[in-house]
Formats: sequence, structure tokens, C-alpha cells
Amino acid sequence: MKKYYSFLVLFFVGLAVSAINPHDYFTWVLEVFPAVIGMCVLVFTFKRFRLTTLTYTFILIHCYVLFIGGHYTYAQVPWFNWLRDALHQSRNNYDKIGHFMQGFVPAMIVRELFIRNEVVKSRGWMPLLIVSVCMSISVLYEFLEWFVAIISGESGDAFLGTQGYIWDTQSDMLYATIGAITMLIMMAKYQDRQIKNDPR
Repeated sequence: MKKYYSFLVLFFVGLAVSAINPHDYFTWVLEVFPAVIGMCVLVFTFKRFRLTTLTYTFILIHCYVLFIGGHYTYAQVPWFNWLRDALHQSRNNYDKIGHFMQGFVPAMIVRELFIRNEVVKSRGWMPLLIVSVCMSISVLYEFLEWFVAIISGESGDAFLGTQGYIWDTQSDMLYATIGAITMLIMMAKYQDRQIKNDPR
């Protein structure tokens, strides 16, 4: 149980640090909100359905990606400003890391749910269904960004984070799809071992 408490401690430490003098608190709340909601769901369901250590680890990594984006805004993360200038890019591309993780981590969660609950009997169909679920999550998030930008006006610009790139929404969904596919290619066998061996 100690390792699970460690995850909680690391989560709240990251959340607290990201809340110290962020770029603006409105954007910070919008960016970290999914992490907070996700953590509440995981705590609430912990006794009934405990995920593997591998999945919890990547969920925590994803939370930290959100915390960093919330603190600086995705368009102003310093390391990626440096990368933009060094590589002569036109924009800060930290948001693409966020959207890649938006596909990678949900794919890990969905795959574990599918396997352990025997949702899909045929393993052949599983990759297609997992990627489809992750793409749907990405689309819903883009709808959320659009809705927030409409109701909040200029205050939502930092949350939307297009940085003048007209294909930002489409590329966000592409990166989430790539993230989901990457997870299936790179982590599926390791996740299978974790599901088999991780004590419940």
C-alpha cells in the first residue's frame, strides 16, 4: 500500500508546486482540472478496481505534464521556448506532448479495463477499439476547449493554445492517436506481464 500513498503524495506535491504563481489562475484551473477529476475517480474506485503499478505510474506522469502546462500555459513552457528557438520552429510545441500523452495514457487505462473485465473477447479487435476510444476522448476534449474559448472569450485563448496555427485542433487529435498507437506497440506485452503479476 505504501507505493500507492507515494503516488498520492507525488500528485499533491506536483499540484501544489504548479499552483505557485502560475501564468494565470484561470488557465491553471482549466489545465489541471482533468488531473484532479481523474485522481478523484481513481481514489473513489481504488478498492473496487485497482490498476497496475505501471498504469498508475503513467497516469502520474500525465498529471505532471498537465501541471507544467497549467503553470506556464502550454504556449509558454520555458524548455520548449528554448527548443522552438534552437530549432527555428514557429511555435512552442509543448502542447503536442500533452496531446500525445492524452492518447498514450488513456490507451493504457482502456486496455487494462478491456482485458481485466473481459470486455473484448477477441484480442484481434482490441487495438482498433482502444485507438477508437482514445480518439473519441481527444475529440471530446477539443469540443471542451472550443466551448471554453467561446464562453470565456480572450481569457480562454491560453487554454485553447492554437498560437496562430490553423491546423492545431486536427494536429492535437493526430498526436493523441499517435500516442495511443505508440502505447499499443511499445507497452502492450509489458502491460500484459504487469496485469498477470501485479498483486490485487
